[in-house]
Amino acid sequence: MKKIEIYDTTLRDGAQSEGINFSTSDKLKIVRLLDDLGIDYIEAGWPGANPKDEEVFRELKKADLKNSKIAAFGCTRKADTKPEENKVLSMLLSAETEVVTIFGKTWDFHVEHALCTTLDENLNMISDSIKYLKEKGRRVFFDAEHFFDGFKNNEEYALHCIKTAHEAGAERIILCDTNGGCMSYEISEITKKVSDSIPDIKLGIHAHNDSDMAVANSVSAVDAGAIQVQGTINGYGERCGNANLCSIIPNLQLKKNYEVVGDKIHDLTFIANNIAEIANVAVPSNLPYVGMSAFAHKAGIHASGVRKNSQTYEHISPDSVGNRRKILISDQAGTASLREKMRNLRIVKDVRDEDLPKIIERIKKLEWKGFAFEGAEASFELLILDTLTGLPDFFKISGFRVIGDTFIGEKNHNIITEASVKVKIDEHNIHTVAEGQGPVNALDTALRKALVEFYPEILKYKLCDFKVRILDSKDGTAAVTRVTVETTDGINKWDTVGVSEDIIEASYMAITDSIMYGLILHNPDIDF
Repeated sequence: MKKIEIYDTTLRDGAQSEGINFSTSDKLKIVRLLDDLGIDYIEAGWPGANPKDEEVFRELKKADLKNSKIAAFGCTRKADTKPEENKVLSMLLSAETEVVTIFGKTWDFHVEHALCTTLDENLNMISDSIKYLKEKGRRVFFDAEHFFDGFKNNEEYALHCIKTAHEAGAERIILCDTNGGCMSYEISEITKKVSDSIPDIKLGIHAHNDSDMAVANSVSAVDAGAIQVQGTINGYGERCGNANLCSIIPNLQLKKNYEVVGDKIHDLTFIANNIAEIANVAVPSNLPYVGMSAFAHKAGIHASGVRKNSQTYEHISPDSVGNRRKILISDQAGTASLREKMRNLRIVKDVRDEDLPKIIERIKKLEWKGFAFEGAEASFELLILDTLTGLPDFFKISGFRVIGDTFIGEKNHNIITEASVKVKIDEHNIHTVAEGQGPVNALDTALRKALVEFYPEILKYKLCDFKVRILDSKDGTAAVTRVTVETTDGINKWDTVGVSEDIIEASYMAITDSIMYGLILHNPDIDF
């Protein structure tokens, strides 16, 4: 089984993604996660580029990594200078990493118009820089920037650059599709030509995703002889991003039978989501392999198929990458979808087959009104309970009122929101009033205030997410609104939904469902 090296550049290329700004602590956490995944090389940054990267390299000198080697990134010396006088090379050495990766120009257009030097001097810059770093005891990888565009423009010169780097002692020559515009057949053909022209060369691939081809191009390069793939977790990177390692790793290991990260591949979804949390960028739900919808099934026929044999509608087992199957409940649901969905519910048990049609019918009616239970599993369970047995009589809301007062001063203005709620619990009629930061917060506070004496466990319930969706924007401010609320008790999390033309009423529905579900969850012996 052929070993393929994975070289991660999330901390440098990934950090160039719009909206991502890693702190020193963030970078060190990501290094640990990547090391746990079994990544071969981690590019930690550009030494000297900023104080943050300098601190990262200082801290990594003390790190005890199990699987990964840290690489420092930089460029060749400047034109018409000596390598020992070059600041970039000096800073690369100061990072004290075993591996140093430098990039150099291999496209004659860039040499003449970006570097503004001669083609011969560029070759000297590549050779001198690699030899200098090798003399200082470093393993050197050479990123051939814009190589594929350069090869298509001037094949002879691009190959000359590669041979120069190889002869100077670079251990890996990484062919870069820097502009991300190449097709897979081009990557394959050119990589094969390079491999054939220099028989003992060890090639890598560094692809950008501007044509949505980075993953396919990386796999094509490996099939053509590359032994190293560079990329980022979740495809982070400048413009359209870099090659997504979360797709490349399983494609190579599970589909192509290369040796990549071994059993650690089972942690892939966990690692992807943890790094996304650190980056503060949500993993796209439809991201292959690691997205939360990667193995989600909505149509009844699909749910029925995977229930009988997962291969009917899944190309791999979700478990193989640490993900899980989701059966979505919607107006497209059939009895197979419903049965599969109910296998993992927390409070609903033992639903009879003859009850399924009336549950499905109610789901369809509510979804026609705008409800969506795909992301609101707690409301879905409450719907089933209400359909079959009715909900527990914890409390009944007789009515609520929300008032907002605006006080405008010379320099600023304040909005004070007040909510009042009337609640009946057994024979007790309770009327509470509370102020809040906006109408939803005021309503939530007033409701909890009314219930806490009877159900003190609600003090544990914290709202941790609140989403609003306008369902028909052409109706403007009168549009139907869907509100989804995520609640936690510190251990469990549950999602509830409400729908109304009035955003406050939609919020009230979601909040009352949230409290109702929490009370059922924390009172398992209740009879209903």
